[in-house]
Amino acid sequence: MSNAPQLGRILGVPLRIHWTALVLVFLFGYGLGSRTLPRWTPERSQAAYTAAALIGALLLLLSLLAHECAHAFVARRKGIPVRHVTLWGLGGMTEMDKPPAPGVAFLVAVSGPLTSLVVGGAALGAGVGLGAGPGWEMPAAVLVWLGWANLLLGAFNLLPAAPLDGGRVVQAAMWWRTGDRERAELAVGRSGQILGLVLAALGWIVLLRGALGGLWLTFAGLFIMVVAKAQRQQAALSTALNGLRAGDTMSSPVETAPDWATVRQFIDGPATRTRRSVLPLLDFEGRPSSLLHLSQLARIPVGQRETVRLRDVATPLSRCTTCAPDDLLVDAVKNLRAGSGGRILVVDGHALTGIITTRDITRLVQRRQLGGNEHKDN
Repeated sequence: MSNAPQLGRILGVPLRIHWTALVLVFLFGYGLGSRTLPRWTPERSQAAYTAAALIGALLLLLSLLAHECAHAFVARRKGIPVRHVTLWGLGGMTEMDKPPAPGVAFLVAVSGPLTSLVVGGAALGAGVGLGAGPGWEMPAAVLVWLGWANLLLGAFNLLPAAPLDGGRVVQAAMWWRTGDRERAELAVGRSGQILGLVLAALGWIVLLRGALGGLWLTFAGLFIMVVAKAQRQQAALSTALNGLRAGDTMSSPVETAPDWATVRQFIDGPATRTRRSVLPLLDFEGRPSSLLHLSQLARIPVGQRETVRLRDVATPLSRCTTCAPDDLLVDAVKNLRAGSGGRILVVDGHALTGIITTRDITRLVQRRQLGGNEHKDN
């Protein structure tokens, strides 16, 4: 969801809306205007159904935003940094740091579903009350639909499986009982994979029977399976890397190249000797400045290789993953950026002291799982 455009800020947190959120508005609006409202309030004009459906879908989108804002509000009140709130085709997502304690994790997790249940109850009650008066049948029907949608949303999110809020509630409870965050994450991740499989199968059956809603259910199930699997892998990785520092794993010394060299100078010299596909570059003062992917050099036209310098082609240090030797390795891995080529540069002050690759980490995890040496042989 990193490519979702930011539309502003809410509660001081950047708000993003992914294009799939517009698809969600269309699908729910279409279902409300073409089936629900004509059944509940017959003999109205198509224009009235369309306008009411659009309003209802937008209100649902706002209620999804309220759900995510509840997470963000509680997290910030508890001192947890919140990076952004994103609305998309399966509802919403609030990206934040991990809670420091199980009690905090419980409060953050439960705040969203409780908000949905409160909004749902209020909308349902308002709709029933409004429907008792003459001439308000259409607005009342929209509010009743909105109420039930939020109640279902709240109940669905309380299912005890990752990445749903109910899974996070169970995770917080297991964490509190066992004192082991990663073990709790593994457990709810496994339940999330099972739930996702069930939802995907159920959605496929519904779709084969001609209901378009089965497509959304299948998509939701597949998404839950993918995220739950990723959570289990992250928990396993955190367990394997527990307590290790970046300096325990890094390779040193590091093969480098000068960032001021031209592409032609590099191809005729260091490129003929290196067996690396990615090299850190150093500036005139010996400080790391960028990360060069050798595949990037092939895109430089032959006629420009005499003038283009390596730093003009390489990924700037600001877009690379860096850490200090004493930083926890698990934190460095979590911060791994797309432009880093799977490398983590270990920097002590302004000096490059080592490099960590995904192969180093994989080998380390395998050794720890086998009960072998925790440190990498250099």
